[in-house]
Amino acid sequence: MRIAIYPGSFDPIHNGHMDIAQRAANLFDELVLAIYARPDKSLLFSVEERVSLAQRVMAPYDNVRVEPYDGLTVEFARSLRAQALVRGLRVISDFEREYQMALMNQRLSSAVETICLMTSYEYAFLSSSLVKEVFIAGGDISPMVHPLVLAALEVRNRA
Repeated sequence: MRIAIYPGSFDPIHNGHMDIAQRAANLFDELVLAIYARPDKSLLFSVEERVSLAQRVMAPYDNVRVEPYDGLTVEFARSLRAQALVRGLRVISDFEREYQMALMNQRLSSAVETICLMTSYEYAFLSSSLVKEVFIAGGDISPMVHPLVLAALEVRNRA
């Protein structure tokens, strides 16, 4: 069975993430959307909220499951017997960072390959940080996120 993980903070998950996940799910028997519990950045949603949102958004895909994790991504991949890490690339600066991470992960475990998928054109500008920034400033993010994510952001904004 070919298993891949697609790791990230997904705070919040947006249409660019979903695009990469859907395309990766077509390449593997199982895709695990791996939500990192404690990334080194300011989070809007707890890990439980991020997992719940991602599960609901990815529910239509039978071979995608969502799991939280802590620690080294490559160790999490090995614990699931995954053969690959899936990463999305938007811009040149993404490549530089992902290349570094791929080499480090290869050093830690040569059994886990890194597969990079180029983002679809319509999502090349999209990031979770930008989605949150535009939303907080009152901009329309409805074309950028699933309706469930928009609703969660609206609830969070009212709190």
